[in-house]
Amino acid sequence: MIRTRFAPSPTGYLHIGGARTALYCWAFAKKHGGTFVLRVEDTDRERSTEASVRAILDGMQWLGLDYEGPYFQMQRLDRYRALADQLLASGHAYPCYATRDELDAMREQQRARNEKPRYDGRWRPENAQRAGLKPPAGAQPVIRFRNPDAGEVTWHDVIKGPITIANSELDDLVILRADGIPTYNFGVVVDDIDMQMTHVIRGDDHVNNTPRQINIYHALGQPLPLFGHVPMILGQDGERLSKRHGAVSVMQYLEEGYLPEALVNYLARLGWSHGDNEKFSCEKLVEWFDFEHVSRSPARFDPDKLRWLNQQYIKEADNERLAALALPFLQRDGCTVERGAPLASVVGLLKERVSTIEELADAAVYFYRELEPSEALRQQHYVAGIKPALEELQMRLAGVEWNRAHINEAVKSVVAGHKLKMPKLAMPLRVMVTGEAQTPSIDATLELIGREQVLARMKKQLQSFPV
Repeated sequence: MIRTRFAPSPTGYLHIGGARTALYCWAFAKKHGGTFVLRVEDTDRERSTEASVRAILDGMQWLGLDYEGPYFQMQRLDRYRALADQLLASGHAYPCYATRDELDAMREQQRARNEKPRYDGRWRPENAQRAGLKPPAGAQPVIRFRNPDAGEVTWHDVIKGPITIANSELDDLVILRADGIPTYNFGVVVDDIDMQMTHVIRGDDHVNNTPRQINIYHALGQPLPLFGHVPMILGQDGERLSKRHGAVSVMQYLEEGYLPEALVNYLARLGWSHGDNEKFSCEKLVEWFDFEHVSRSPARFDPDKLRWLNQQYIKEADNERLAALALPFLQRDGCTVERGAPLASVVGLLKERVSTIEELADAAVYFYRELEPSEALRQQHYVAGIKPALEELQMRLAGVEWNRAHINEAVKSVVAGHKLKMPKLAMPLRVMVTGEAQTPSIDATLELIGREQVLARMKKQLQSFPV
């Protein structure tokens, strides 16, 4: 049974890179009828917060990634202690009493000798005995893993291929702090063993942790999962993705009006491909996903491509759903939607023209609140010669049956009667009623704004025309 996991640290939001890793793990487990686990690695007591936990859970829910869990490391401290004791008993770990000052001095001396800073093994039992070191009275030691001195660690990474690292490159890492809280490399191994992970898929910043973890697996006599390391996401400038490249928090995309299916589609395609398919559903992702087609090179985040993809999903989305998503944005803009046209109808008219829900709401404002045209638009479109035609149109609109066909007929009749081209009348009319120069078809727009509002706005704006 395939079991994968996503194990974020709750020290901030759910970021784009983490969400992509979670998505890959989720899709792989789903494809094989397996289980996807969410584990919160909350052992950093100074930085972990409930707000960050909530942000992670909210992000997973919004993206539609269901999971087993969540599990929390701080609820499993007894288990880490038990396996640390097992390693102590088998000689694969030992207590270390080195102080922070001693460790700092040791590393400073190593740098002075142009050596790689690393723990020198001074509290390994044989070294401590040789040096005559005795445990300080009352001191609480950390527990260090005794890394093998010789040989190599080799694994076949399901994304990067074969990787080998010499044990001589690794020192004896701390696995249990003096307060009984595990370090990352120990906690993750214990969790992955207990939760029966078959695949450990994570960002490639963890490649150097993997040989350490493999050695701990061996010391505990446990079989290895398959490891895979996903290349990082870069900004368009080739630098590591950060806030200066735009939104990096998953929930920020919700706030900016992106649809979750668009972000899921984009993240899936950001470093993985299935032929030339750019747009596909979650169901297709699950059907197609494999690690063989995950790129070994970093992906570059392209916000314009994400906006384009979001636009495609908005065009296809149900109008009622889009209306519900746009409503908070309109309320924030001071619009009372209940007094105007049905929002779902307005959304249906506008959705072909926008890339985000926020843009959709911005485009809908004039249906619910009068917007004053800019002075530049007045100067361009409010000309004396067109005023008589607009006044006649105002009278005609007061009496026609209020639907798109009759509105269109009234406009065409006035255009013909005054020997005008359609834009000569339609542009000032559009500006008068909506405050904008770009809108959908003017007859459809007027129909939804409503007769009362259209006539009131025309009357007010006609007063601004030159005589």
